[in-house]
This record gives sequence, C-alpha cells and structure tokens, in this order.
Amino acid sequence: MAADGSQTLERGLTALRVIAEAPQGLTASEVAARLGVHRSIAYRLLTALVRQEFAAKDDANRYRIGVAFFTLARQARPSLLDAAQPVLRKLAADLEATACLVVPEGAHAVAVAVVEPPGSGARLSYRVGNRDPLDRGAGGLALLAAQPPSEGEPARVAEVRARGYATTREELIPGTYGVAAPLTRRTDDPPAAITVLTHREDVADSAVPAVLAAAQQLSGALSLPTGT
Repeated sequence: MAADGSQTLERGLTALRVIAEAPQGLTASEVAARLGVHRSIAYRLLTALVRQEFAAKDDANRYRIGVAFFTLARQARPSLLDAAQPVLRKLAADLEATACLVVPEGAHAVAVAVVEPPGSGARLSYRVGNRDPLDRGAGGLALLAAQPPSEGEPARVAEVRARGYATTREELIPGTYGVAAPLTRRTDDPPAAITVLTHREDVADSAVPAVLAAAQQLSGALSLPTGT
C-alpha cells in the first residue's frame, strides 16, 4: 500500500511538472503519454490537481498550471520573488526584452519569474516553470558560476565567474540571444540569476551593463533587513 501511495504521489508530482512545462496546456491523453500511463490514470491525477487548484482545465479540455501552484511558489520564495518583480519589469521595459529570474533545481535552471516587455511586439515562448539544462544557456551558466569552482566544470563556467556575466547565442532557442548575471547572495542562500532573452543581436550586445546593474540592485534589496 505504501509503495502504491508513493507511486501515486510521484505520478501526481510528475503530472504537475509536465503541465508546468507546457504553457499551451496539455490534454489528459498528452499527459498520459508523457507519464507512460493509461489515460484513466492520468485523468484521475489531473482531477486531483484541479480539485486542489494546482491545475486548471479550460474549455478545450486542456490542463494548465492553477493558482495554487503560483501561491505556493510565492510562499516558498516570498522575499526573492517580491523583490525581483520591479527589477525585472524595469529591465524588460528598458531593453524591450524578456527578463527572467532563474534558480537551480537539480541539473536544470528553472524560471521562477518572467516579465515580458510592454507593448504589442513579438513574444518569446518562455514562461514560469521553464526548465533548461544548467550547462547550456546564459541563465544556467550564470547559476553555475555563482557557485564555488568544482572539479571538471566546463571551462566557460570559470570564464563567466571571472567576468561576472554570461552571454549565449541560439544555444537553447533558435534565433534567441541570452545575457545573464548571478545575484550576490549569502553562502547559505541558493544561487539565483537574472536573465534577459531577446531575438535582437543589437539588444543582446548592449544589455550587459543593464543586466549587471539589475543583478546588483536585486542583490542589494535582498540583503536589506526586513522592514527596511
């Protein structure tokens, strides 16, 4: 019984993860295919997630992340997310590019906050919950560089650590440039990094000072005593 309960919990958490990684939403059949289970099992898992508001089903019977997911995320990292939002909004507006806050989870860089630039221009398909390999993409490289050197780490991580920022070109998304800088945090705090994503090479080429300034501003805000 315990094993069955553990398996159900693990499948439910996996279902939550796969719909978090699909901003366009997924049907029960698509979730079942990704979990490798029968559609009826996927439907029961999704029904439980909807009941607890961790998922929501739209009129087209597609499942997306629900409000409880975001509420829990904010409770888990309230000071970081609250402090990051105004910094990311200003950065996105100033550069006319997508600004993100990423944190490490296992071997991935996970977006916990994403702000699109104002206006009606082109939008990147990049959302909260997006997961990229730590060793690829500007955000992941900045997160690795925020940690102490490790044996066998890629040479470019040391380069990012030395200069304080990472830049990549079409490494994760075709036609997209990335610029990222790690936050300066206490040794007992998990790493975090600010990332800018843009389709425009000229924006990426000029974005480094703004990204570094934003990372410094957010680092300073997080270091202030509560109530300051």
